[in-house]
Amino acid sequence: MFPISDSIPARRFPFFTLFVILLTAYVFAQELLAPNQITFINVNALIPSKINFSEYITLLPFITAIFLHAGFLHILSNMWFLWVFGDNVEDRLSPIIFLLLYMTAGIAGNLAQYFLMPDSSIPMLGASGAVAGILGCYYILFPHSKIRTLVFIFFFVTIIDISAPVMLGYWFILQLVSVAGSLPASANQGGVAFTAHIAGFIVGLIFGVLFKRKNSLLA
Repeated sequence: MFPISDSIPARRFPFFTLFVILLTAYVFAQELLAPNQITFINVNALIPSKINFSEYITLLPFITAIFLHAGFLHILSNMWFLWVFGDNVEDRLSPIIFLLLYMTAGIAGNLAQYFLMPDSSIPMLGASGAVAGILGCYYILFPHSKIRTLVFIFFFVTIIDISAPVMLGYWFILQLVSVAGSLPASANQGGVAFTAHIAGFIVGLIFGVLFKRKNSLLA
């Protein structure tokens, strides 16, 4: 399933969502144009075996890795999900809280993946955990939204409207199943960081619940 749009228009232009997308695209361009792309990735991506919590400089990749990507499909899918769901989340939250959510979810996702494979020498990179945080917050804040979705059923392709909780709930369950299936894999085998997706989504759920609770207390 691939989201095309949602049924709730944002009340204002999502400047900060666009800012994150443009910043990520800029970093990706620097990654592609780097004289030595492998060195660029090794310096800025999260490599668990290089982490030393007593040396703060080795912790920077928990942040910088969020803005790196493994290819055009990787960045395009992440940024498209951010564009579809991020405008509404930014609209509901303040810009500062929106950015705080994005970065917190991204860092939490990287931490979760690190603790799962602390000795791995494979670079971890991508905004998937951060974007998952936006999805988790959307799940809480917009339970009545419909997502216009491109659906592939074998060789049949169609577009249908799916309830946001159903679509995002299915996405989250898929991540849980994928983690269970990937646990036996070697720590030095690359792949999708499903654990980062789960951790980021949970952070988004927490942000959404806290925001709704705060608003209900102020009402």
